[in-house]
Amino acid sequence: MNQLSHFAVATVLAAFAFVMTGGVQAAEQAVRAEEGATQKQDASIAFVNHGGVRDWRAAGDDKVYIQDASGKWYLATLASSSPDLPFATAIGFETGSSDRLDRFGSIVISGTRYPLASLVESGPPPPRQRR
Repeated sequence: MNQLSHFAVATVLAAFAFVMTGGVQAAEQAVRAEEGATQKQDASIAFVNHGGVRDWRAAGDDKVYIQDASGKWYLATLASSSPDLPFATAIGFETGSSDRLDRFGSIVISGTRYPLASLVESGPPPPRQRR
């Protein structure tokens, strides 16, 4: 066999091995994951201290789901964990002079200020589990 036919056989075998090992599915999953990551862009909630927040729910000690006045949900991740968050009955929002909560804002829990690491659009929080 000449060198060209060796190359052709090697290419066909490599393509066959790629397909048989799930390479196509893995490539599709990687593309979907990358698309999902680019969709999670920074968000902001307007008029947060003047009726812009309808509801909120703690999700552990470092995440808060926040629903705006129009019903959209956001996921706020704190820069550090708060041991009081899972038990909080009220939280506050610090936005500076803009009255717009974004990743540069803070959440006040039991009198302690926790800066945000991120604020992104999200689906609704998972349902609460009954004990």
